Amino acid sequence: MSTLAQLLGATILPAGIAAALYAGTAATVALTAVWARSPQRRRDARETLKVLLRRDPGSR
Repeated sequence: MSTLAQLLGATILPAGIAAALYAGTAATVALTAVWARSPQRRRDARETLKVLLRRDPGSR
């Protein structure tokens, strides 16, 4: 097996785990932004989503 193939094999699993954790965190915060009882908690969750899902200003 080539060095490149070994390197890719060693990085795919951690990258997948990181992506799944990020998606889970964003989904949890989004649900909190919708279903939290406190208006302050909903506002805080929306602000956190803005940070997690930030986009470039020119991408719109």
